[in-house]
Amino acid sequence: MSKHTLSVLVENKPGVLTRIAGLFSRRGFNIDSLAVGPTEHPDVSRMTVVVDVEELPLEQVTKQLNKLVEVLKVVELAGTASVQREILLVKVSADLQTRSHIIETAHLFRAKIVDVAAEAVTIEATGNSDKLEALLRILEPFGIKELVQSGMVAIGRGARSITDRSLRSA
Repeated sequence: MSKHTLSVLVENKPGVLTRIAGLFSRRGFNIDSLAVGPTEHPDVSRMTVVVDVEELPLEQVTKQLNKLVEVLKVVELAGTASVQREILLVKVSADLQTRSHIIETAHLFRAKIVDVAAEAVTIEATGNSDKLEALLRILEPFGIKELVQSGMVAIGRGARSITDRSLRSA
């Protein structure tokens, strides 16, 4: 099996997320990552779905997605042909002896310190999953108190857009 990233443009209406997630669930596919948000068109949302599945079943699901009334367009985004990012917020135990080392580590990963408390530092990092995993491995010995990570968002490289004027009106 291999990971595939789908960019799904959908009508911005209640229940669409449930229908699409249900389509994957009914076929026994686990969604590794799911992020939904608005696009430059107020009536259209973009879902970025990452699934670990073989090519043929993915092709079948893509065809079934395209049959849903609320789905406007489905595009698979290859890793090299797209920009893919996740965001991570991690709260790390930090005392006077470790705080500077934690801050220096965050800067090495181009992360930001977004909160400092007497016994903890909260870091915001953005990047691909490999970068975020590497950051967490280095921070783990200090003691991770809490973390939250978004799903992946992705967009194709270059000037072409999948949300061009050819979309049917939503």
